Formats: sequence, C-alpha cells, structure tokens
Amino acid sequence: MKIIKHSGAIVDFNRAKLKQSLLKSGATSAVVEDVLHLIEKEIYEGISTKQIYKMAFGLLKKASNSHAARYNLREAIRLLGPAGFFFEKFIARLFSLEHYETKVNMILQGICVSHEIDVLVKKDNVIAMIECKFHVGRDAATDVKVPMYILSRFNDLKIRNHEVFSRNDNISKCWIVTNNRFTSDAIDFAKCSELNLLSWDYPSKNNLKTQIDNRQLYPITCLTTLTLSEKEKLLILDIILVREIVNNRADLEKIGLSATRIKNVMKEASELCRLI
Repeated sequence: MKIIKHSGAIVDFNRAKLKQSLLKSGATSAVVEDVLHLIEKEIYEGISTKQIYKMAFGLLKKASNSHAARYNLREAIRLLGPAGFFFEKFIARLFSLEHYETKVNMILQGICVSHEIDVLVKKDNVIAMIECKFHVGRDAATDVKVPMYILSRFNDLKIRNHEVFSRNDNISKCWIVTNNRFTSDAIDFAKCSELNLLSWDYPSKNNLKTQIDNRQLYPITCLTTLTLSEKEKLLILDIILVREIVNNRADLEKIGLSATRIKNVMKEASELCRLI
C-alpha cells in the first residue's frame, strides 16, 4: 500500500517502522499490536503519514496520556516556535542540567561587528556559544550555508574577551543546534571546522531525541492534558520542562486550572518523567 509523506514523496506503508515508533512511546507490545491492528483496518491507498500519525496518537492517548506525550515529542519541540525563542531556552535547560552555567540572548561585540548569541554556556572554565536553528516545517534541513555563516561569527567573537559569566571571558567553542536535521554537507563542513552539531538525529548515539528520552527532559508542550493556550501561558512563565511542574502545583494554579485538571496534569507529568 502506498502512503504520502510530509514531503509529498510516495512510499510503501512500513508496518515495522510504525511499530518501532509506537514502542518508543513506552507502550507495551500488546498495546502497540492493538494500535497497529486498528490503524491497518482504517488506512487506505494514498493516505498521508500525517493522518496515520493522528490515528496513532489518538489511539495511544486512549491507552495512556504519557505514552501519547512521548510519541508526540517531535511535534512538541515544534510547538516551542514559531520564532524559536522558547527552543533556545529549552536548549539552555538541557545544558544546565549537565551542570553548565547558561545565559540566553546576549549581544556581544566582535572585532568587526556585534552579534546576538542565542545561548552561552560555561563548564570547567570553557565557554561555548550555541546558535539554535529552529524550523517550523518538519522536512526543512539546516544546510551547509548555516555552519559557514556561524563559523564567521564565531571567528569574529573568539578573538576578543567578553563580559559574560565574568568580566574577562573568552569564547573557545561553538555549537549549532537544530530541531530538525543537518544536510550531509553541513555535517562535513562542521567536522572540518571543529564546530559541534546537535540535531534531532545527530550525532547517532547522543542526538536531541536520545538526550530527551534518556534524561526525561520533555518540553512542557508534550503534555496531552493541557491545551495549546495553557502550554503557551506556562512557557511565558518560564516553565519549559515537564519536570518543572512535577510536585509543583503553583504554576498550574496560576494559569487557572481546576483541582481536577491539576491532578490529571500532574499524573501525566509524573508518568512521563518516570517519577511514580
């Protein structure tokens, strides 16, 4: 059976691939087989992967909100846009939980011009700049022009000292982070130029998705028990990660949730972060 991908490409329906993505949600094999069975009864020639995803998400949600939340991770990252400001804060949180000092959205003067830097991090007296490339479209890729451009900014900044974490800091490393993927040319150029890359699927063993799952660093936008407007209110309150509301009802009360709603949200949050 032929299905249509987000990009418009027509491919064969791959049951094994869908099964693997469902298992990664944390659902049991029995639940996954039930979901697959129901989906296979409903799909038809020419159905889009987006429609299949919606069916899978809805069926997982009936079984467990937290499983649906994990399955929804990539979409949840996209909801940190459209401008990407909250994605920058999310990336800062990831580094912070690795014991880095972090600062976001700073303007620093280079040798030639000034630069607005998305995130700056410090650990073991090493300071790195992080540039975040956020894409709203699922199939957009960060191409080689991006690391070429960021390398020139890094070179302009690393020559002089800056007032960041102290009065005399030197930036000696550079990261580029994207919520989608890098093209092969972008990866090759970054390796050659000693730039560090992090994307949804790169590097293969410690990519963005793997880090989030392994450390339960789920964005608040994952939660299925909150509406989109409620998620936006929490982001504005600087609540970026699901773990930040576990055992903390105050922020949920601030956005006007009832006691029953709060109970449901806390249950999903705890299950998602494997804290119960």
